[in-house]
Amino acid sequence: MKYCPRCARPLVTREDGGRPRSACPDADCGFVFYDNPLPVVAALVEHEGKVLLVRNHGWPEKWFGLVAGFLERGESPSDGVLRELKEELGLDAEVVRLIGVYAFPERNELIVAYHLRGTGEVKLGEEIAEMRAVAPEKLRPWPFGTGQAVADWLAARGR
Repeated sequence: MKYCPRCARPLVTREDGGRPRSACPDADCGFVFYDNPLPVVAALVEHEGKVLLVRNHGWPEKWFGLVAGFLERGESPSDGVLRELKEELGLDAEVVRLIGVYAFPERNELIVAYHLRGTGEVKLGEEIAEMRAVAPEKLRPWPFGTGQAVADWLAARGR
């Protein structure tokens, strides 16, 4: 953000709450851009005994991750993750449990990850380029983003 959304003045950097923040230089306006992380929901989906991983359009061909998306206004995280699964893979599901909440500073996101048990026939949504079904014993976590939830899910299973 470069300009104040209230008065259109160029933002400057000033200290607020012990941190440098972008803010409007007009004291009467008082706008401060806090750049808070965006809430994201993620689903580790078990379907027919396997874990479903997805690759979004625009991702490198070897990159797969959990079904994930932004939480919408007025939506609970558990409702949001069920909506994302329906949109991305066409599946219904039950929430088995909350896996955890993870900071993803590289993307300024806060990930709320759930273990879901999916039912129905997989139908790729428009955001998804490809899906893989991986046996839980072959699943390997990755070092960032939703990979932290995979690591915790595997640890809870004794791996």
